Amino acid sequence: MRILHVIASLAPRYGGPSQVCLELCRELARHGEHVAIYTTNIDGPEQLQVPLQEPVWQDGVEVHYFPVQAPRYYKFSVPLAKALKTAIPTYDIVHIHSLYLFPSTVAARYCRRFGVPYLIRPHGTLDPYLFRRHRGRKWLYEQLFEWRNLNRAAAIHFTSAEEQALTCSLGLQAPGVVVPNGVFCLGYAELPAAGTFRALWPETQGKQIILFLGRLHFKKGLDLLTQAFGQLGRTRNDVHLVVAGPDDDGYRRQVRRWLTTEGVAGKVTFTGMLQGEEKRAALRDATLFVLPSYSENFALAVVEAMAAGLPVVISHKVNIWREVATAKAGLVTKCDVRELHNALRALLDDPLRGKEMGQRGQQLVSDQFSWERVGRRMNTIYRQLLTQEEYRTAKKPTRRRWLGLGGRRTGELSSKEQDLAGRLRESKV
Repeated sequence: MRILHVIASLAPRYGGPSQVCLELCRELARHGEHVAIYTTNIDGPEQLQVPLQEPVWQDGVEVHYFPVQAPRYYKFSVPLAKALKTAIPTYDIVHIHSLYLFPSTVAARYCRRFGVPYLIRPHGTLDPYLFRRHRGRKWLYEQLFEWRNLNRAAAIHFTSAEEQALTCSLGLQAPGVVVPNGVFCLGYAELPAAGTFRALWPETQGKQIILFLGRLHFKKGLDLLTQAFGQLGRTRNDVHLVVAGPDDDGYRRQVRRWLTTEGVAGKVTFTGMLQGEEKRAALRDATLFVLPSYSENFALAVVEAMAAGLPVVISHKVNIWREVATAKAGLVTKCDVRELHNALRALLDDPLRGKEMGQRGQQLVSDQFSWERVGRRMNTIYRQLLTQEEYRTAKKPTRRRWLGLGGRRTGELSSKEQDLAGRLRESKV
């Protein structure tokens, strides 16, 4: 089976979506499938230093990077559009990541044109909390493209039952499938030696570490966390908050101001983004993990923390909260400062309870969130979609059409695509 994934960027700064796309593709390649990723080289205000418009092989996955032009916010790329037009007819199925972006919009259009079934993964953008933001601009995009892209998909890929339930009021016509994200459990079976992270950050020595791991972003509930930790930090000297993650649009300055107002800035360390052994070392030395998000379609960092044996404190807006609560792998709170403070204090004051939660979390990850299990499930979904009657009997485009020998020249953008580029230069979704 030939599988194509289309995602706006694989840059680590974009967090879980980029990481998950690459890891899922690696797992599918291990199953013997031919898997490719088409993406751009955008990395925030910078660019990934990667070869462009030629295959780069990563653990059996064929990755193609394309340059971005203005407007960069939408990951607009004419070379990517041209390449997708040529490539999509050669694949059996296409997996499209996220909404309101140029790569996903163009990919969906060419899938329909060439009769190739596709899945769309919203990455939480249909959650009411995010769906309401910039509603006017999004409404325009939806009328032009997004409702058609969603409703004509072979399936919409949700990563939790909660994420799917939150979209019920939208009346989407395409069927939904639920396949979670995964982690490589073996990567957390043997963590770095205790104290490795503390040695890098001496201010954490002798303290109980509360670990936040994720993008510094308005939806992550850092306003709640700074207030809850402020109450802790002003009354006890055995705690230290570690905020690990890339800064999103300068949001770290706001978080620092909140901590200064709370009088606990000296008990907080900002490490920037942690990857590889540094991240595993932080998980090894932390006492507990916290994520009080206002919206989170999955939260890969929560699963990584559980895989490392940490008890977790999360909000009920993290869409795997039911799984965590059922497994008794952590504490679930409302987006409320008092509840968050009480949950943090409860685990700090009861190490045995935290240890037991961590063990149950490891079992939950092994049972539901290992890449081996998730990869098999995703592979099954692809094959089920390919055997649906409408795709078996769909009229396939002719070879002349595939080569662009009829109508417009290969790579030439349609009037609608050109109109999209113009509209997006004027506003942001």
